[in-house]
Amino acid sequence: MKFTNAIALILLALGLRAQELPKVSIQGFVYIDKNNNGLHESNEQGIPGVQVSDQEVIVSTDKNGFYRFESENTRGYVFAIQPNGYLMKEAFWHTLSKDQQKGNYNFPVVQAPKSNSFTFVHASDTHLSQQSLTRLEKLRSMVDSLKPAFMIVTGDLVKDALRVSEKEATTLYEMYVREIGKFSVPVWNVPGNHEIFGIERHKSLVSEGHPLYGKKMYRHYLGPDFYSFTYGGIHFIGLNSVDYHDLWYYGNIDSTQLNWIKRDVSFVDSSTPVITFNHIPFFSGGLSMMEYTDGEPGSSLITIDGKKQHRHVVTNAPAVFEILKNHNYPIALAGHFHAAQKFTLDSGDPKTEFHQTAAIVGPNEEAGFKLPSGFILYTVTNGKITDRKFIKMK
Repeated sequence: MKFTNAIALILLALGLRAQELPKVSIQGFVYIDKNNNGLHESNEQGIPGVQVSDQEVIVSTDKNGFYRFESENTRGYVFAIQPNGYLMKEAFWHTLSKDQQKGNYNFPVVQAPKSNSFTFVHASDTHLSQQSLTRLEKLRSMVDSLKPAFMIVTGDLVKDALRVSEKEATTLYEMYVREIGKFSVPVWNVPGNHEIFGIERHKSLVSEGHPLYGKKMYRHYLGPDFYSFTYGGIHFIGLNSVDYHDLWYYGNIDSTQLNWIKRDVSFVDSSTPVITFNHIPFFSGGLSMMEYTDGEPGSSLITIDGKKQHRHVVTNAPAVFEILKNHNYPIALAGHFHAAQKFTLDSGDPKTEFHQTAAIVGPNEEAGFKLPSGFILYTVTNGKITDRKFIKMK
């Protein structure tokens, strides 16, 4: 019996239905931490108009920086969407307590440096293990020397959680959290296919009822698997573009995320640039470089609800573009193919550039092309991307 079905039977035995689960009241402040002690004190100014969410509900703080909403606590955390002009002083998310019906969760912020220009790094596919640790250390040294405002990492953070035991997967996750905490700049992560724990059950020997199965392990260690933040006048949306069916992953933005994106961008002015970042790309020239295969685990296709679809791109990407069609959406960032690439559609619909970056774990070769390892450094001036530079890692 599946774990979720077991819960449903227990609830029925108690005379409850899923929709009647008691909701948790969540409240708190988003405030400027003047004395840098992490405590909200009476003389510390709250920030109005900041959005706070549990990946379903999104509310804004009032004039005093206070928010409150009811949550079904289905994912177990609450997070603040970093407002323009500020930096989250600590983690942007809190784990919700399971033992209380009312929780207070504050988010201290500090003012961001005032400048009309900044840089950020887009890295991907670190595939961290003990063997590849030196690659991440090299990335850290290079990023620290460049001094960007922040770094985005678009998935495949660890070597493998798909087909290994809990002990091996948690060891890799713990290593990633520890090592990424050594960077001198904020790091914004999203999951890749290698973060989806245990789903290749014939190899991992992990039960579907395991409490960290599938996407839950990522959430346990790194919090929300989709969220947004604003910096320098640009609204960044991090998405989980990896779904799974039975034993195999595929590219998809699920309905919960699509509904959340609608709510998220409803708070964003249509002229504000929006940049998405996720692991499996919406579209990619990389497909033409890969040899087609119908064998697992790397099959090119998967059948969902009787329909064949590509596994290695997001086949419902048009649903995302439909939501963002009236917004300023200049760039979609992704990883997965271990190759830096950029392309646009000449039709101009959507008017979005699709950028992917190379793998930090090392160079590789596809279709006779040597694909170097590296990352991309972006320069933003007055709210617009003015430079994109691929930086090789030897």
